[in-house]
Parts: sequence; structure tokens; C-alpha cells
Amino acid sequence: MLDSGGGPVYHGSCFDWSMIFSESRRPLFRIMLGNGIAAVTTGIDSSFNTERPGVLGATGLAWTVFALALATLAGAWFFQLVLGLKPCPLCLEQRYAYYVAIPLAAAVAIASGRVSRRTVAIGFAMIALAMLANAGLALYHAGVEWGFWPGPSDCSGPMIDLNSGSLLDRIGKVKVVRCDEVQWRFLGLSLAGYNVLISLMIAAIAARGVRAAR
Repeated sequence: MLDSGGGPVYHGSCFDWSMIFSESRRPLFRIMLGNGIAAVTTGIDSSFNTERPGVLGATGLAWTVFALALATLAGAWFFQLVLGLKPCPLCLEQRYAYYVAIPLAAAVAIASGRVSRRTVAIGFAMIALAMLANAGLALYHAGVEWGFWPGPSDCSGPMIDLNSGSLLDRIGKVKVVRCDEVQWRFLGLSLAGYNVLISLMIAAIAARGVRAAR
């Protein structure tokens, strides 16, 4: 219902919604609804490969790397702060790649479509190389845990000189978490073993991002 001025009529505190969906206003409503849906789907489609429907594009792959790396790092902190598993020196070194990959993946995801494809590909390549190096470090750590090869002298092997000073004094001063002792295993794999698999998976996704960016 319209008042004498042509505006919609309010019945008490209720608005007459029928005016919006009236026959004369339906085309305008359809245009507004269509524009809203288009704005949402445009943001979603930007994460996918428009040439191959259903396949993640560079933006989607970058956010996937970001999510996996962030979840892995959060898991490491959960084991340390909640479960009380103290990280050894090699454990801490394996976190460095995630500290690089997380912000770099976010930057690639945000910049994708705004910078050149070459720049996006270089970002993905840096992530892939960092995670491959991390997989190698984690494999080395897993080998130390299994006794396949010696680990760093500062966190594995004999670290106490029995011929120098009091044994009890020396033991009291040693606070290093050993790299060759496994604190947690699941299905036969330690955290270092799982880090090998996760790092390789993230590296593979980043490598796929390099191809998607070309």
C-alpha cells in the first residue's frame, strides 16, 4: 500500500514487505539478487581453475598450503604446551620451514591475480624448496631416532664426561632434550616421521601451484 506521497505504508511497527515483491518491482529485485550472487561466486571462483572446473587454481592451492602449514605448526605447539612434550633442537629447527611457508602462502594467495604469474610461481617455488629441505631434515631426525646414523653431538649420544667433576653435578646441569629419544609414536611413526610426510605433501601442493600459476 502507498500513502499519498507514493511511499510504502507501515502498519504499526510492521513494514509492508509485499511492496518489495510487487509485480512492478520484481525485475529490479531480480537484478539486485543476481548482482549479490555474482559478487559471492566471483570470490569463490577465483580460488578455482576456470579452465578446468573443480580444480583448485593458484589462489586455492596457496590457501591450502597455508591451512596445512598452520595446522601442523599449531599441532607442534599443542604437543609442547598441552601434552608437555619438550622439543629437541632438531624438532625446533623443523619449525623454521613452517614459519616461512605460512606467511609466504598467505602472501601468494592474496597477491594471486594482482601480480604477475611469474611472481606467484616464484612464491610457490620458494615454499616447495623450503618444505623439501624440511622433509630432508625430518628424515635425518627420524633416522637418528631409529639409530640409523648418529645425531648432533649436542643432543644425542654421550653428552656427559664421567671423568670431569662430580657425576651428580654434571647431570644436574644437563637440560638438553635428546634428539635420539622418541617421546611419542603413533602407528610406528614419531613426530619427525609424520613431519616427513606432511612436508612432502605441502611441497607437492606448492609444486602444483607453480604449474597452476604458469
